[in-house]
Amino acid sequence: MPADLVVGVGASSGADPGALADLVGATLAAAGLQAGDVVAVATVDLKAQEPAVVALAGSLGVELLTFTPAELARQDVPTPSDVVAAAVGTPSVAEAAALLAAGPGAELVVAKQRTSDATTAIARRAIP
Repeated sequence: MPADLVVGVGASSGADPGALADLVGATLAAAGLQAGDVVAVATVDLKAQEPAVVALAGSLGVELLTFTPAELARQDVPTPSDVVAAAVGTPSVAEAAALLAAGPGAELVVAKQRTSDATTAIARRAIP
């Protein structure tokens, strides 16, 4: 099976890089997915320089894709958050970013998982 997973993430400013990596690793493992099948990490553009997010993409050896809050807000997601909408300007970062980065026809294979300072969700690209 080809590498086809996109990990969407959201993180509080100053989030612990190790904690974000642990959250993503545990989320992949719980879903029976492999880190080697991840092709990108995606987030909101406001977090493009967030150390935990940059470190995650680096540790996975994949590119970091970012989207504006307006782009993310247009993406339908199963678990929108009023708190995130108030803070960032979009009701979803992790789920919306994963789906947008994975492209048309993408499937959300793991809905939002969270800790106190980070979220992740995983989408699979559509098979061409």
